[in-house]
Amino acid sequence: MARWLLGSAWPYINYVPHLGTIIGSVLSGDVIARYLRLKGERVLYVSGSDEHGTPIEVEALRLKVPPRKLTDENHAKVKELFDRWHISFDNYTRTESPIHIEFVRDFYLKVYRNGYVFTREEELPYCPKCRRFLPDRFVQGVCPRCGYPEAYGDQCPTCGAPLDPRELGSPHCTICGSTPEVRATKHWYFDLPSFTEKLEKYVEGNPRLPENARNFSLRLIREGLKPRSLTRDIGWGIPAPFPGAEGKTIYVWMEAVLGYISATIEYFRLRGEEERWREFWFDGARVVFFIGKDNIPFHTIILPALLMATGEGYELPWTVSSTEFLMFEGKKFSKSQRIGVWIDEALEMFPADYWRYTLLSIRPEVRDTNFTWELFLEKVNSDLNDTIGNFVHRALTFLCKYFNCRVPAPSTLDDYDRRMLEEIEKAKKEFDSLLHQMRIQQAVQVVADLLRKANKYFNDKEPWRGGVQASSTLNVSMRVVAALTVLLEPLIPETAEALRKQLKLSLAEALEKPVEGLEVEKPKPLFRKISREELAEKGGAEAGVTPQDVAKLGLRVARIIGVEEVPKARKLYKLRLDLGGGLTKQTVAGLKEYYSPEELLGKLVVVVSNMKPAKLMGVNSEVMLLAASEEGKVAILVPEKPVKPGSRIF
Repeated sequence: MARWLLGSAWPYINYVPHLGTIIGSVLSGDVIARYLRLKGERVLYVSGSDEHGTPIEVEALRLKVPPRKLTDENHAKVKELFDRWHISFDNYTRTESPIHIEFVRDFYLKVYRNGYVFTREEELPYCPKCRRFLPDRFVQGVCPRCGYPEAYGDQCPTCGAPLDPRELGSPHCTICGSTPEVRATKHWYFDLPSFTEKLEKYVEGNPRLPENARNFSLRLIREGLKPRSLTRDIGWGIPAPFPGAEGKTIYVWMEAVLGYISATIEYFRLRGEEERWREFWFDGARVVFFIGKDNIPFHTIILPALLMATGEGYELPWTVSSTEFLMFEGKKFSKSQRIGVWIDEALEMFPADYWRYTLLSIRPEVRDTNFTWELFLEKVNSDLNDTIGNFVHRALTFLCKYFNCRVPAPSTLDDYDRRMLEEIEKAKKEFDSLLHQMRIQQAVQVVADLLRKANKYFNDKEPWRGGVQASSTLNVSMRVVAALTVLLEPLIPETAEALRKQLKLSLAEALEKPVEGLEVEKPKPLFRKISREELAEKGGAEAGVTPQDVAKLGLRVARIIGVEEVPKARKLYKLRLDLGGGLTKQTVAGLKEYYSPEELLGKLVVVVSNMKPAKLMGVNSEVMLLAASEEGKVAILVPEKPVKPGSRIF
């Protein structure tokens, strides 16, 4: 019996994960964890909230709350959401765990004492007003590659280019808005180049690594590895343990990868089994990570090198299941531009298993794939409802109608019956083989294909005609249903459990018990179809907009009659609007970067007038102003010809 340590990339919890995040790591890991448990393997599945670093500190400063308060709330929310998505973690912890903090400090002291940590001075942006160095996301400015005006010091959110904060044009401090200066500071570095030869041998000699992970890693190694910074000049993080490093914290990327080990230690320590964590990190344990492709070097190069640097014989990753990117209707997921679906929003719309099945069926295993609402409807309505749900419901309905809800023994089996039984066994073997290779998308297809064949078999055999063959048809059909209760367990576990309940089977019985004589409950539908109208009502795809729909928005022309800056807000104006007939309203709009007050005053604009008032930065916002955005450029919508304020838009 193999020992498996499965780890999903730790989600950064400055906000709720989106669909791309969950399929790239957490959901994929859950499928394999459930599959291996079905096989009777020893599995420990861990992850946690990544809660240190500059984005959290920046957000906490903006909200005027301690970072710990922000991450406490976000961690609790994300943990609860993963439970609702039926993610079967053995331990979902956090980087603020005392056990994690203790482990990281002890780990890096070992690496330091082994001679793989050194110091050097570097020049970094420094804000004289805030009296602090500004790492990464504490600096924003113009991207030197694409010209986007709000690029961060580590990466441009528009073109994706990795950046150095000193490259930014017109840089400013994200805390106070002032221009930083460059000053020298000392930092501690990990001597990654010392492990070049060992890392190349590890990557080349691991046939289980997927092609994207292998090729990307070897390219980085052969281009020449560089030392990795271990420390940052920020307060929110794990204090660096190195002599003379007072006031420094461990760089978030260099401590989060150690969380897989600390989460294992925490799991067993809380159970009173202090040393058992070693069973999952030494002596032939299989360590597997589930990540997006942007995380590859941290799991195939940096973490293996850190493990080597301890000299303690840690198992290196057995494989790294690295997905390509999931796009949303052809675009990258973007919180700032509201592109995509977040995992809390998804559950407000439809059951978790609808999302799980759809995402797993399009898991981006070899290339970027695209989520669309059209595809979501197809997967739910065609695959789940019409193919899987339809077969199960018909089989159980006919069983109850003609055999009193009890599975009959087959009278005789003809060639078609035997072929269908062979298809069941073939699907089980293919499913098993594909999941063992972490090829989840293809495993989902195997299940869907089996049920398409089962539906055709049922139609061709026509059990409703009665006769001696009806018992054989229902017997074979119920063997498909019984197999389905197991095949669906790793993929859509809530549905699998509901189906086993209808069959009055436990999971253990479903794996072993023959179907003959099995008494089932009267069938209940497992799924339901989703109409385009329902999808539109819940915020998904458009169902076809009618004039009545447009009228509900209350789109009207308004004239801007007042422009004021919002105190302490770098991007916001408070606009006073004339909507005609003596009616005035105000809105808060993020236009300060794109328009001067003089450009806005007197301009005719389009607003959504039928909306619930909200407060932004303490200012009441009563309507929504419409604008277009592309590649960092924003343009408000204006009528082509002069019209009166208050004119309705149809």
